[in-house]
Amino acid sequence: MPEPVTSTIDVPGATLTYDVRGELSNQPVLLLIGSPMGASGFPTLASHFTDRTIVTYDPRGVERSVRSDGAGELSPDDHAADLVALIETLDAGPVDLFASSGGAVNALALAAKRPDLINTLVAHEPPLAGLLPDSEAALAACEDLYQTYQRDGMGAGMAKFIAIVSFEGEIPADYTKQPAPDPAMFGLPTEDDGSRDDALLGQNIRGCTSYQPDFDALDKAKGHIVLAVGEESANQLAGRAGVAVATRLGLTPVAFPSNHGGFLGDEYGMPGKPEEFATKLREVLSR
Repeated sequence: MPEPVTSTIDVPGATLTYDVRGELSNQPVLLLIGSPMGASGFPTLASHFTDRTIVTYDPRGVERSVRSDGAGELSPDDHAADLVALIETLDAGPVDLFASSGGAVNALALAAKRPDLINTLVAHEPPLAGLLPDSEAALAACEDLYQTYQRDGMGAGMAKFIAIVSFEGEIPADYTKQPAPDPAMFGLPTEDDGSRDDALLGQNIRGCTSYQPDFDALDKAKGHIVLAVGEESANQLAGRAGVAVATRLGLTPVAFPSNHGGFLGDEYGMPGKPEEFATKLREVLSR
């Protein structure tokens, strides 16, 4: 695999950092994105596509992509505008796009606005809680974890995040009234360090989970869209939301190996099944 070549783009309110592995003349480029996961989450998956030119990037406010617009929450439309700038800067034509989690929400926003920039989009488990039958309870849980983060800090907020994203089945109406999970159970800090700059909990969580995609626009682009759902996580919030998007578009969701992080190697100490995942992704992109 070629060593990544790192570059930056200045966009309104931020400087985005991206990496290119290979020659941009080798088309279509395969762009791998997450949110708030940055480029550091994709080396293992990229290593299974040595025949492709791979581009990864850090979303604004994450890792190397520094915001100059101050703190505050972002919407998927904000991230979609950044993706437009990135793809146009590459100047390599429409890209194949694998997008996971919040990145999948941002990619759906991109597909609705600029379908001309996408060859094939594989949207892996977009956590669109607002589309679920139990959306009221699911969105209340997301609001509760955001408020917990603002009040009590990262450990308490992240514990609630882990609990809600791993919950199996519909979220009960009294979910937020149940006892809060102990951060120590997850190896998280129990003391508040006073910081409130976490990209997931402070910047993206509410805008991402409550986002309402433009389904009229997506319906016109659905021939280029695949909804991917993890075999082990299909009954969790993000997997269920992926099925909901597919249903709205009249598409059949495609089962991918492992779970929400199925493409990961040892990047974060929670490996999925990256080899099997890459094989499935290659198969889907070749259709």
